Amino acid sequence: MPTDRRNFGTFADRLAVGRDPASVRRRIEAMEQLLERAMAVPGTGLRVGLDSIVGLVPVVGDVITAAMGAWLVWEARNLGMSKFHLARMAGNVGFDTLVGAIPLVGDVFDFAFRSNSRNLRIVKRWLDKHHPEIRTIEGEVLSRREN
Repeated sequence: MPTDRRNFGTFADRLAVGRDPASVRRRIEAMEQLLERAMAVPGTGLRVGLDSIVGLVPVVGDVITAAMGAWLVWEARNLGMSKFHLARMAGNVGFDTLVGAIPLVGDVFDFAFRSNSRNLRIVKRWLDKHHPEIRTIEGEVLSRREN
């Protein structure tokens, strides 16, 4: 369905395609949600994402989710985060990949150890400290102009 020309500007402003910290934050939040809590398990309050589902496929699934998790680390690197933060994030992805590769145990582990959620928290803390103008309240990015 095509977008009405009058509403296109509003729609385009919501796309996170820039390199600015607010756009990067929105992209990382969207990827984390896709990987960790994209769907609800029927009959339970549990949420799962592609990390848990694709991880059920031996080897290939773990490689795919590791690459997607590495993308989050790459985005953090582009923000200029310190090597310490990047090492912690890479360690989270690596640990999740190594343990996730163990049959059955790794699949249960993917439910408990959400490396992408941990990495999102690291990025959010760093952004809140170094770019306080883009803090979020209930998922909405605030800019200095709106405060």
